[in-house]
Amino acid sequence: MIQIQNTLISDDIFEVQFICDLCKCKGQCCVDGESGAPLSREEFAQVNEILPAIWNDLSPESQELINRQGIAYTDTDGELVTSIVNGEECVFTRFDDDGVCRCVIDSAFREGRITVQKPISCHLYPVRLHEYADFTAVNYHRWSVCQSALKLGREEGVPLYQFLREPLIRKFGEEWYREVCEAAVLLRKK
Repeated sequence: MIQIQNTLISDDIFEVQFICDLCKCKGQCCVDGESGAPLSREEFAQVNEILPAIWNDLSPESQELINRQGIAYTDTDGELVTSIVNGEECVFTRFDDDGVCRCVIDSAFREGRITVQKPISCHLYPVRLHEYADFTAVNYHRWSVCQSALKLGREEGVPLYQFLREPLIRKFGEEWYREVCEAAVLLRKK
């Protein structure tokens, strides 16, 4: 474990090599799982605010579920998570012509139609954050649906912290990320 500012970072973040391979996995992390994607209260409010701008991008099943239940619910762990359609995919998913699951929020953001990014828990995946009183744990979440990402990461030699540069900076800032890069150099020298 490495401590940087108020975070405790798992060694996996430096050691695991990873690049999402959507062509192979088809975005399965947005479909499988026991509950939806974790949301902060702030993200919940932001997504509710931009909902009209992405409404027509949602599937009819997602629209119906949101009308009935809302965009999120509290799961069995007491965590606020995105609603899921038929116990499977997140309400903010859509499938392209190749059967790849895409995030409606992320697509609209990248197209410049909204200023809200997808939830940080999604942006950071396969990293999961666990908030404690004095620090945030930054951990790698192992999941079999990411086997193709591990393979591609090894082929390209890209460590997880480099693959997740943008969301890590979004969450923790440039200075924190610079310190992560410095720690990675020191770890390689050991």
